[in-house]
Amino acid sequence: MKRSTTSPAVGPSVLVEEAVDEVRASFERLRLTAGLAALSGMMEEDAARLCGPRHGRGGDRGGHRWGRTKGKIGFHGGKVEIERPRVRARGGDEMTLPSWAAAVDEDLLGQWALNLMLMNVSTRKFGRAVRLPGGDIPAERGAGVTKSAVSRRFVALSAEKMQAWMAADLSGLDLLVIQIDGIHIDQDLILLAAVGIDGNGDKHPLGVMEGASENAAVCQALIDNLVGRGLDPAVCRLFIIDGSRALLKAIRASFGRNAPIQRCQVHKARNITERLPKSLHASVRRTLRQAWELDDADKAEKLIRNLARRLEREAPGVSASILEGLDEILTVTRLRLPIQLRRSLACTNIIENMNGSIRRICRNVKRWRDAAMALRWTGAAMIEAAKGFRRLKAHKQLPNLRAALLAHQAAFAISVELDPVCEAA
Repeated sequence: MKRSTTSPAVGPSVLVEEAVDEVRASFERLRLTAGLAALSGMMEEDAARLCGPRHGRGGDRGGHRWGRTKGKIGFHGGKVEIERPRVRARGGDEMTLPSWAAAVDEDLLGQWALNLMLMNVSTRKFGRAVRLPGGDIPAERGAGVTKSAVSRRFVALSAEKMQAWMAADLSGLDLLVIQIDGIHIDQDLILLAAVGIDGNGDKHPLGVMEGASENAAVCQALIDNLVGRGLDPAVCRLFIIDGSRALLKAIRASFGRNAPIQRCQVHKARNITERLPKSLHASVRRTLRQAWELDDADKAEKLIRNLARRLEREAPGVSASILEGLDEILTVTRLRLPIQLRRSLACTNIIENMNGSIRRICRNVKRWRDAAMALRWTGAAMIEAAKGFRRLKAHKQLPNLRAALLAHQAAFAISVELDPVCEAA
C-alpha cells in the first residue's frame, strides 16, 4: 500500500478566513494607517504645489521646504501623532498646508466630547468609550482623552452652542403656544425654560434663564430675552404655565393683561389632592376630570365651585385653593378648542418631558460650581432633547387654536377701544 508523502494543501477558504480574522483584530489600526497614509500624501501634494518638485530649480515657487516636524490630529475622540513637511515663504514666515489645517480642526474632538457626555459617559470613562479596550491603538500621553482634556472641550463647545442658541432669531417661527416652567438645579439655583409650539405642531426650545428662585425678575428677564430676539408681543399666543404668580405677572406686563394664559390642570389637581385625606382623593379627582372634559366653560366653572363649596367644612383652606386662579384653569375651554387639543394644551407635559431629559443628562454632575455651568449643561440638554421631539398629537386641530386666538384678540381690541367712550359717557 502506497502512503502519500505530500502534505495536504491549505484551501483558499481557510486563507481567506485567516486574513479576515487578522483584519478584524486590527481593523482600527488598518483605518488609522490608511487614513494617515492618505493624509501624508495630501500634505506632500500641498508642499509640492507650494514649493514645486523636490530638488527642482527655477519656476514660480511661492516657498521652499524647511524640513519636517511632528504634530497631532484628532482620531476617535483623541489625538494621534503624524509627521508633516514644513514650508516657509520667501519672507521667512511658515506657510500652512491646507490639508493639515483641515485635519487639526478641534471641532471634531469637541463633538465627540459633547455627544458622549450628553449620553451620560463620564469623563473618566471617555477613553474607553472612544478606543477599543483591548485594541492596538492605545491612548498615549497627549492623546487628549483624559478627563481634564475632555472636560475642557465640552466646556468650550457647550458654551459656544449656548451663546449661539440664546442669540438665535425667533421672528421666523410661527409660534402659537409657549410653555414656561422652572427646574430646580440646586438649593439656591433655579432655571426657567421656555418651549414653543408652531402652527405645524413642531416644538422648539426657546431659551433658559437662571435665578435664585422663580421670582418676577427672573421671569421678566426670560420674557425680555424672547422679545428681544424677535418674539412679537403684539401677536396673540397661548401661554401655559404651572401657576407661578410671578410668571403670570411678567406675561401680563409684556403681552397685555388680556393675553390668554392656561394654568396646568395636572399641577392644580395634584396640589389640591395632596392637601386632602386619602378618602377624598378619588371623588375630587373624578369631579375635576369631569370639569376638564366639559365643552361649556360656564358649566365647568359651576362644577368646580360646587366642589369648593362641598369641601368648605372638611378642608376650608383647600376650598379656597380650588377657586384660586379659576379663570386661567379653564382658558382652553373658553377658547372652545376641540377636546383632543385641550388635553394637549391644558398641562405642561411637553416641557416637563424636556425637564426629565435634562435631569437624566445632568445626573452625572455631582457639584454645580456656578450658574454658568448649569446654563451650559441645561442648554446642551435642551438642544439634545429637541432631537427627540415629536409633533403635537393634535397638530391637525391647531388651525382651530389660531382662529380662536385671532377672535380673542379682536374681541378684546374692540373692548379696549370702547373703554374711553364709556368713561366719557
